[in-house]
Amino acid sequence: MRQIILDTETTGREVAQGHRLIEIGCLELVGRRLTGRQFHKYLNPEREIDEGASAVHGLTLAKLQREPKFADIAKELLDFIEGAELVIHNAPFDLGFLNAELVRLDAKAVTLESRCTVLDTLTVARKLHPGQRNSLDALCKRYGVDNSKRELHGALLDARILADVYLAMTGGQSTLELSEVRNQNKGSSEENTIRFKRPKNAAPIVISVDKKELAAHEALLERIAKASGGQVAFRKVEGA
Repeated sequence: MRQIILDTETTGREVAQGHRLIEIGCLELVGRRLTGRQFHKYLNPEREIDEGASAVHGLTLAKLQREPKFADIAKELLDFIEGAELVIHNAPFDLGFLNAELVRLDAKAVTLESRCTVLDTLTVARKLHPGQRNSLDALCKRYGVDNSKRELHGALLDARILADVYLAMTGGQSTLELSEVRNQNKGSSEENTIRFKRPKNAAPIVISVDKKELAAHEALLERIAKASGGQVAFRKVEGA
């Protein structure tokens, strides 16, 4: 299965207010593996960027004046995503901006939802973790994904982070339970807990050792006994 992890940055929050795309980042997954193929473009939005948006991604109109316009890269983008499933966090936001750009080029343009299937990882996360924070940063914390380089948002960087989160979140490990619990000793801080559950009536796991390993084990116990004055808890358990 071919999937495209997609993220965008924009001049502001509301597409209805005429805000535009300024960055598109896409990564290709085939069979749940990154192929190394990517699509990444900065865009000249042909309008000013809100200060609030610029504070999030660090991009300004002055930096983007010489970048291509959406019309210049539209075909390349559509060719890249054609026939794939789009994996997007909060898909309505990104699709709203992308479809608006396509309509600017052709009032009868086909929406991306008509060209591709779409998987919204925010919807998936809300089903898996109802009532919890499911922002990309929160999911990174929950699934142990490193986002330490994310001082500012960037479409390609966020797509890479989303790829890791998506793969962790949909890994199919039904016996792995991830939950956030409140630590009573630390006020309102949260910690992640991981509990592994074995199926009922599962056969005991037996790991055999050879004579060399047993000898090394006994030698280690002897060193511990000498250092602790004979207080070797493991031997007490063995003799119980």
